[in-house]
Amino acid sequence: MDPSRRRRGARRLWTAVTAALALPLAMLSSSSTPAQAAALQCSVDYKTNDWGSGFTADLTLTNRGTDPISGWALTYSYAGNQKLTNGWNGSWSQSGQQITVNNASYNGTIAVGAAVSTGAQFTYSGTNAAPTNFAINGTTCVGAHQPPVTVLTSPAAGAVYTQGNAVPLSATAAAADSATIAKIEFYDDTTLLGTDTTSPYSLSASGLAVGTHSLVAKAYDSLGASASSTPVGITVVSGPAVVASANQLAVQQGKTGTYSLKLSTQPSANVTVTTARTSGNTGLAVTGGASLTFTPSNWSSAQNVTITADATGTGSATFESTATGHAKASVTATEIAGAKAYDARFLELYGKITNPANGYFSPEGIPYHSVETLIVEAPDQGHETTSEAYSYLLWLQAMYGKITGDWTKFNGAWDIMEKFMIPTHADQPTNSFYNASKPATYAPELDTPNEYPARLDTGVSVGSDPIAGELKTAYGTDDVYGMHWLQDVDNTYGYGNAPGKCEAGPTDTGPSYINTFQRGSQESVWETVPQPTCDAFKYGGTNGYLDLFTGDASYAKQWKFTNAPDADARAVQAAYWADVWAKAQGKGSDVSATVGKAAKMGDYLRYSMYDKYFKKIGNCVGPTACAAGTGKDASHYLMSWYYAWGGATDTSAGWAWRIGSSHTHGGYQNPLAAYALSSYADLKPKSATGQADWAKSLGRQLEFYRWLQSSEGAIAGGATNSWAGRYATPPTGTSTFYGMYYDQQPVYHDPPSNQWFGFQAWSMERVAEYYQQTGNASAKAILDKWVDWALSKTTINPDGTFRIPSTLQWSGQPDTWNASSPGANTGLHVTVADYTNDVGVAAAYAKTLTYYAAKSGDTEAKTTAKALLDGMWTNNQDALGIAVPETRADYNRFDDGVYVPSGWSGTMPNGDPINSSSTFASLRSFYESDPAWSKIESYLAGGAAPVFTYHRFWAQADIALAMGSYAELLE
Repeated sequence: MDPSRRRRGARRLWTAVTAALALPLAMLSSSSTPAQAAALQCSVDYKTNDWGSGFTADLTLTNRGTDPISGWALTYSYAGNQKLTNGWNGSWSQSGQQITVNNASYNGTIAVGAAVSTGAQFTYSGTNAAPTNFAINGTTCVGAHQPPVTVLTSPAAGAVYTQGNAVPLSATAAAADSATIAKIEFYDDTTLLGTDTTSPYSLSASGLAVGTHSLVAKAYDSLGASASSTPVGITVVSGPAVVASANQLAVQQGKTGTYSLKLSTQPSANVTVTTARTSGNTGLAVTGGASLTFTPSNWSSAQNVTITADATGTGSATFESTATGHAKASVTATEIAGAKAYDARFLELYGKITNPANGYFSPEGIPYHSVETLIVEAPDQGHETTSEAYSYLLWLQAMYGKITGDWTKFNGAWDIMEKFMIPTHADQPTNSFYNASKPATYAPELDTPNEYPARLDTGVSVGSDPIAGELKTAYGTDDVYGMHWLQDVDNTYGYGNAPGKCEAGPTDTGPSYINTFQRGSQESVWETVPQPTCDAFKYGGTNGYLDLFTGDASYAKQWKFTNAPDADARAVQAAYWADVWAKAQGKGSDVSATVGKAAKMGDYLRYSMYDKYFKKIGNCVGPTACAAGTGKDASHYLMSWYYAWGGATDTSAGWAWRIGSSHTHGGYQNPLAAYALSSYADLKPKSATGQADWAKSLGRQLEFYRWLQSSEGAIAGGATNSWAGRYATPPTGTSTFYGMYYDQQPVYHDPPSNQWFGFQAWSMERVAEYYQQTGNASAKAILDKWVDWALSKTTINPDGTFRIPSTLQWSGQPDTWNASSPGANTGLHVTVADYTNDVGVAAAYAKTLTYYAAKSGDTEAKTTAKALLDGMWTNNQDALGIAVPETRADYNRFDDGVYVPSGWSGTMPNGDPINSSSTFASLRSFYESDPAWSKIESYLAGGAAPVFTYHRFWAQADIALAMGSYAELLE
């Protein structure tokens, strides 16, 4: 991910900075300044989830004053018989009807304008009135003003309109706290279409271009609060069209299913629509509505088509509805086994995800990080994407192939990924100059962004790259076959680094390769300076963006890419399942070519097994003292945080570089992929040592999990071969794994990379798949302990709502690894700091339990997996998928300063200045035109923490996959 530098006449290959990939979402900011004498001012936002005999209460405490709150005690009282059961994010107690909550050790300080959250579970009988009086440290708090509730009532989700016809938009809104609605704005994605200030709120939108549109209504109230509706996706077509209510339909064996049809525009005379099967499963047939008549008066009224399945078949068929002078509608119907309700859920959610009108994909078919544009986590805008999203698309289409027998979509997903996310030869043109005996030039990683640029040091020896030659021999090319990790799909920043292009600029359309994280472990997403992957000095400063990160005497125009190993491994994992499932259908040849490409990707993925500078693994202290590797002795055989490669853009310049990573994280390991690449014939790499390397990696990964497993059962952070990223001396007594030092938060510290429960669920799900496929005893032992711990921290409420761990806190360290006699890790402990109902993480967790229960027969694991899936299906569905509201207190960091050295100046492609006064928001002025921006403005001005309901692609895919996995293994 980091740029390299080149002096005139000398090779300069790499700056030692790291990549932040798939980071957890909680990035709360706090201040350690003690409170002064100014009067404390606060507000408390109280919300409940009530099931009749009990409820959970979520409270957000916001500091409205001018000084930080250092240490807090919240008090309030109930009027009924509510009884405290347990609490989180604080120490909860009850005396009579009064509740007292004291801060936890990690959230005691509330910075000015910041908020913290706490919550608890209660039982009760009778009524459950909300408390009205709250106090912090004895000072009465005001209630947080709630934003208006906004609903876009027209058009209907999935509606199709003919170009030139007006699209009727209408909305309703309700204000809180005696406020009134001032106005409603209507948006097409981030483009303002118009405003209405009087009820009923409406707008006639004409001139919408052909294609899909995401429409939003945004209401403002008289107190300045605002809120947007859930997006509604529509499609505009070039002429009259037949419109189907769905693009996917599940039909159980021996039963029927229906979908509806209507026309996109009023005809001048009657129109007959005929529906027939055009391909696929002959066990599916039209038994109703094969011929429907639409008149000039009923053209927009839905009429049903009925599909009937035979008693024994499975698989999908395409049904097309045609009419003279109209574009046709296509629906894929899939016959499923009679009891497979969870397969039907998969197909229903798959239909929502793949419906173009719902906004999950770009016009090129690239999955966005999220439907919503205003979102900041590892990607810093929702219509960026990651290699993670591509890998989930592959897995989603593999499951679709399993259920329907149609493998064209899986192959097509790989083609899209290969076209847009794997750099072409034109993107990496100078790999032929790569010298495997001198892979890169050393530069230290530094603790904080303000210590950059880091200086290159040619005096530090680096090891040799032992796999470059065999990869070239195997595949006949010097190019690297791996995904870059981050892409600006709509070219919002304006670099125009599309595949095969270098800084084509803001007018270019389509996906653009970009980078963000560059400056050490403390650099959060809020402190990054976005930059292009191909830096031709067109944007940024005199030297592009290079001299922000690495110090050198002169700079060369260059390209550079960074790979997220967990995403490439997930792509291999998806290919493995596609091959297994296709072979079971007798269709292995349908996917064989794509599976071969996955094996190739896995071959190159071995770069993630190497120390950053190919130094020897183990007790590597001191940049000059730590010996250079001479081959495989530089491999830790684990999945590290990244690998990267780059070189000069000038083909006559004659240099290129490659690096691995010294930092390994428990959450990135993938034993299923290692098993597939070492033991499954169709995924055997072509290189001379690829299969053997992955076999060794499989064993090493299982040892790594065992070494990192806490006394309770959770998996701790990881290990590094380069302490602090510069081969520094670790604290005395730091335990080791094959000589690598334990690091409870490998790579990133803001937020700590070990605290997110999602890494637990993601990683253990891969262990569970490996266990389910092989019955491996080591995998089972790890899972037995982890599942017991996770289940003990899971709450399923009577109404199906749930709480799973969210933030984890760690203490102690593992015992130094002894492979022949592993320690018990009695000094390594985890506690759950808070809980969540995050549906994406819950789906990954449910998959883990599903694969584990299928092999072990564990009843509680099976029951809990089903409860999680049923709970989200029952309680959290909307028009776009399955999602829950999130309070984003971390969004107070939009105003965070971004370190730029004094005297350095430059510009972003849109003209935003880059200088020592830059902030996260000032480098991203495009956010000011986002429909949700007023939420951020209100929060930064002292309002309540904003609430968003996000539809992340990976989460929706994971939920669908969890449904399909449960159907396959336990239904």
